[in-house]
Amino acid sequence: MGMPSGDEWSEGLEEHIYCCSAATEVLKFGQLDLHHTSDHESTANVLFLIIPGNPGIVGYYKTFMQALYQTLDHKYPVWAVSQAGHCLPPDSMEMMEDTDIIELEDVFGLNGQIEHKLAFLKQYVPRNIKLVLIGHSIGCYIILEMMKRDPDLQVLKSLLLFPTIERMALSPQGKLMTPVLCKLRYAMYVPVYFLSFLPESIKASMVRLVLRGLQSLDESSIPASVTLFSVDCVANAMYLGSQEMVQVMDRDNPTIEKNLDKIIFYYGSNDQWCPEQYYEDIKKDFPEGDIRLCERGIRHAFVLNASKEVASMITDWLHADLAFL
Repeated sequence: MGMPSGDEWSEGLEEHIYCCSAATEVLKFGQLDLHHTSDHESTANVLFLIIPGNPGIVGYYKTFMQALYQTLDHKYPVWAVSQAGHCLPPDSMEMMEDTDIIELEDVFGLNGQIEHKLAFLKQYVPRNIKLVLIGHSIGCYIILEMMKRDPDLQVLKSLLLFPTIERMALSPQGKLMTPVLCKLRYAMYVPVYFLSFLPESIKASMVRLVLRGLQSLDESSIPASVTLFSVDCVANAMYLGSQEMVQVMDRDNPTIEKNLDKIIFYYGSNDQWCPEQYYEDIKKDFPEGDIRLCERGIRHAFVLNASKEVASMITDWLHADLAFL
């Protein structure tokens, strides 16, 4: 595959693949295959790759990606890869590939998700391609681990948005969610199972009801949220969340220090997952770092109603880096 058609320019192309034997959704704007090109196109030298939060459903990032691709004047492909198992695979696929070969133990856990992203890069992105990695929430932790485990990645910049990279269980939202994710998550599966039988229109109406308080709600978040009526998807997301609460404790200062010139941190001013104190702490530890505090009132889940604003902001941040390519 090469360049997308006119409709795909604007809507992106969704693909379902197996990566590390787990069902994975990939959303792509721009060049679809970085290994092969047609006669009338040139290979991109930079890939913007989004590592989502949790739930890691790429549909939440569709408007963000579309806006980013447009503000970049269609010069660079923009891809997003879901968290393993955080998707609703087509009827022809199972959540896990039917194979005797186990590529990765516990692919749905936090370590598995990190290795899942490295495996995706290894299979689909040539090593000479420069990367702009955009992480959101736990995706920021995953990116830091990717840079640590594969220091030869050609990372041009890593943009860590609302980064949950430390003390998750001690954050205000973490204190609330840790008991739910670590002890009560199985109780959530039963109601989700029964709700999964509802017609799609009813599910969408329920999502709209839950999100009715948001101004300028991004319409693409509706079908993305409907995915959460899948027991498998919810179970995988909550399982990952339970590991986040236990494992994401100490900030990885050595990796940050080693890659400080490549990283931009963006903290929320009223973020219950990574409160302002975390911003103050990392700013104190890395005074030379590019560490920013949101002054626009953007929420942690920015994809629900601020995708275009964040995409425009990112383009401004990267103007100088891209100008010399």
